[in-house]
Formats: sequence, C-alpha cells, structure tokens
Amino acid sequence: MNIKSLLLGSAAALIAVSGARAADAVVVAEPEPAEYVKICDVYGAGYFYIPGTETCLRIGGYVRYDASLGQVGSFNGARATDVLSGKEQDTWAKNARFTLKTWTGQETELGTLKTYTETRINFGNTGTSGLYNPETETWGPGAANKGITLNFAWIQLGGLRVGKDESAFNTFIGYAGNVINDTLVPYGDFDTNVVQYYFDAGNGFSAVASLEQGSGSSNGYIGTIDSYMPHVVGGLKYTQGWGAITGVAAYDSNYEEWAGKVRLDVNATNELTLWVMGGYGSDKNTFRNFYKQWGGNWAVWGGGTYKFNEKTSFNLQVSYDEAKEFGLAANVAYDIVPGFTITAEVDWANATKYGASWTGIPAGKTNAVGGILRFQRSF
Repeated sequence: MNIKSLLLGSAAALIAVSGARAADAVVVAEPEPAEYVKICDVYGAGYFYIPGTETCLRIGGYVRYDASLGQVGSFNGARATDVLSGKEQDTWAKNARFTLKTWTGQETELGTLKTYTETRINFGNTGTSGLYNPETETWGPGAANKGITLNFAWIQLGGLRVGKDESAFNTFIGYAGNVINDTLVPYGDFDTNVVQYYFDAGNGFSAVASLEQGSGSSNGYIGTIDSYMPHVVGGLKYTQGWGAITGVAAYDSNYEEWAGKVRLDVNATNELTLWVMGGYGSDKNTFRNFYKQWGGNWAVWGGGTYKFNEKTSFNLQVSYDEAKEFGLAANVAYDIVPGFTITAEVDWANATKYGASWTGIPAGKTNAVGGILRFQRSF
C-alpha cells in the first residue's frame, strides 16, 4: 500500500464518521396524533365529547337587553328622583343580562346521567342604589351591577333529579304563556332545592314526585321550610299529537295548605296553539303560600300563540283570580336572523282598590299599563 492510497482511505473514513455523527445530531420527531373534538349527537345538536371521556357536553346561553316603561305595577315600572327638583318621576327600567348554560350527558348501567346549570349576570335598575330624595328619604332605582344568580344546578340519573331547580308545580305543567310578563296574576313560586323523581311510561303518560325546600320570604309568607318536613309536589301528564293535559298538586308544609292546577294544551292548527289553566288552593292559615300565590281560592289563566310565518309569532295571555285581579299581556316576537329575536310586549294589570303587592300596584290605585322591548341573542 503506498502513501497515496493510505491518505485517500483515511479521508474516506473521516468523512464517513463525520457524516454518521451529523446524521445522529439531526433528530426528526414523530408527529403526535391530533385529538380532535368529536361530535356527540346522542342528546341533540350542540353536544361534543369532552376529550378523553365518554361525557357529552353542550355550552350555550344568551345575551339580552330589555328596555321597559310604564306605571308602577306594570312590567318593571321604575321611579327615580329628579336631580334638580328632587321630585319623584317615572324613568326607564333597563336591564342587560348574560346567561351561561351547560348540559352534560353520559350513558351508564343505571341509565342516562345528566347535569344542567344556568348562571345569570345582570346590570340595570336596582331598588337599592341611585338618586336620593331628601324629602321622602328614599332611593331611586339607579343602574348598577346586580350580582350573579344560580338559577339551575341539578344532577339527574335516570329519573332521579337532585339540586337547584324551579318548583315542579310550575316546570312540570309548563309555566304559563309565551309572554315576558306571565305573572301579572302569579301561579306559584319558583326557586328551590329539590329531590325529584320523573317517570315516563312511554305511551304518552308521565309523572313527577318532588320534595322541595322552597325559598325566601315575600308578600307576607315564609317560603323556605321551617322544619325537616319538605314541601311536596306531585303531577301527572298525558301527551299526544293533539296536545296535552296536565295536573299538579302541592302541599306547603309551613302553613299546612294545599294547591292544585290543571292545564289543557291544544295544537289547533300548524300555526295556532291554545292553552288554558285553572288553579285552586286552600287559605285557612294564610292568604298566600309558596304555591298558591293568587288572590282568593281560585284563579284562571289562558292564551295562545299564532305563527304568522317561520320568523314572526303573536303571543297572548289573560289571567284573573277570585280577588278580582286581572292581567293581560301580548307581544310580537320576530326572529331577525337565526338566534337573534326582538320582542315587543304591552302589559296591563288591574287590581282592587287595595292594590296588589305582587305587581307593585300601590293601595288606592287599580290600573297599571306598561311595555317592554327585548333584544336577545341566543347561542
């Protein structure tokens, strides 16, 4: 082997070793498999699987803006004090709201496991801040943040539901009409913790049994239970293509009073739906309780919805009770685009000469007329 061959061999070896080391220094990582969100269509539109779980989640809610005006006793009739004269006068009642909703669903060996939450945040007229009137020593309804409220937070496994809900005395029977102010003559209180059981026979018959805590105190009654004995609600419903008939009965354990309601819904045509609801309750120990909040023993509500087209509907509700309180609410709702609705409503409340505490009509006055314009973006 001569010197030239030796040098060429050594150079080739050095190049090979250097190339091997350079190749070892450049490491190309394998791409990680992307975990995309999977659509879950078991429980309806909008659900998706939480990554790494078998739980389906839906997130929604709405943003709403209300502007109302009218006499005290109509929808949110507001008063304020003039900053120059100090005199009390009418003013706009306005409210902006953001509502966040969540739904979850998962199939288990004991049935479907569900949750539902709804949280609301409001800014608008309040009764605790605003302009002070030194003559009457009262505060006008100034605009301010009004805090956060937990309106729903329940868990349901199969037919068993526990948590924060609204009373089955209202939810199971379908509340009242498709108007904004449907409580000119009230049909029961709402917020409560519950232990409920729902039963669906699958042939149109369904039932509910609910043990409830009640809430708060207003209008001269204590709504929250005062012992270990809960309020009790039971209901039956029969639903078919023509509509439904529903009945609910409730026992207020505080006052040992009972109340009941029966409702009939009729799908008259493709455009027109009608409903009527009657209520009756005892008042031996108190004029009103958590469930019977109307005046006297009996009350009746009725109304309907007429759809002019896919975007526009007219809604009406009329109500009256034994104490001669009367309520009329009517609105037109228009969907500008999917998910964005404008509703214009007028309301008329009529009470006895003694007024009606739940509508805010003061004693000595009998009528209150007002209206509201609502903008709502739902998602």
